[in-house]
Amino acid sequence: MPVRRIVQVTFRKWSERFASDIGWVDGVLAVLEDCSEVEVVDRMRADFVAYASHELRTPLASLIGFIETLQGPASDDPAAQQQFLAVMAAQAARMERLIERLLYLSRVQRLEHMRPNDLVAAQDIMDRLLEDSQILIRSSDAKLILLPTDEDLFFPADEDQIVQVLLNLVENALKYAGPEIEIRVGIVADNGRGVEISVSDNGRGVDTQHVPRLTERFYRVEGRVTASQSGTGLGLAIVKHIVDRHGGRLRIESAPGKGMTCRIWLPKAS
Repeated sequence: MPVRRIVQVTFRKWSERFASDIGWVDGVLAVLEDCSEVEVVDRMRADFVAYASHELRTPLASLIGFIETLQGPASDDPAAQQQFLAVMAAQAARMERLIERLLYLSRVQRLEHMRPNDLVAAQDIMDRLLEDSQILIRSSDAKLILLPTDEDLFFPADEDQIVQVLLNLVENALKYAGPEIEIRVGIVADNGRGVEISVSDNGRGVDTQHVPRLTERFYRVEGRVTASQSGTGLGLAIVKHIVDRHGGRLRIESAPGKGMTCRIWLPKAS
């Protein structure tokens, strides 16, 4: 993909000492400084504030509108009141999910420079995933398949964060992969170098052009079912930051009609 580059150039007259050292009399020194990373960070901060404000403003405007309606035209209409209250509850829950995700992302970023050292068991993580995902799976027609894991497989990690990664990936598949899908989760050893965690589904998938941007905050693929209604656009961003904190690598593979596979490689204890 083309990468935007920002280069700052400063021109200075050569000093006499520098000119004499190379045997030239006249000249101009051009100093080039690559400011691309700084510009990207500044743009991400501005985009983050803009997107967060927009995401909160939409449900807030709905709540204000419904409250005004309940105080006015619908003040004596019990049926309308029940209907509006249900929508208001859904909008409030949407705001709550967004704020919780933003706070969690902030906590992950604060700890990103601190590599976890506790050894965790792969089987314990799978057991927690099975338990914590029950509510998500029960409310859908999807099937969650946990692949067999070596009981003696241990690796350094923050157990809560790795479980959160798997829950985010499972929830992402439930929201966007389509009806009656299978989600497969596995943790295997990687030839003594670390472990590979995989979460795959047989759903709709996305165009390959979207894959590099899926971990951006608030990024959504247009046209994906229910994305604008229930997704915060932060799930995969949280996954990426947690993987970075563990010194790992995240690879996402997808294509239309071929589902999506997320592979996470985590290093062994140093």
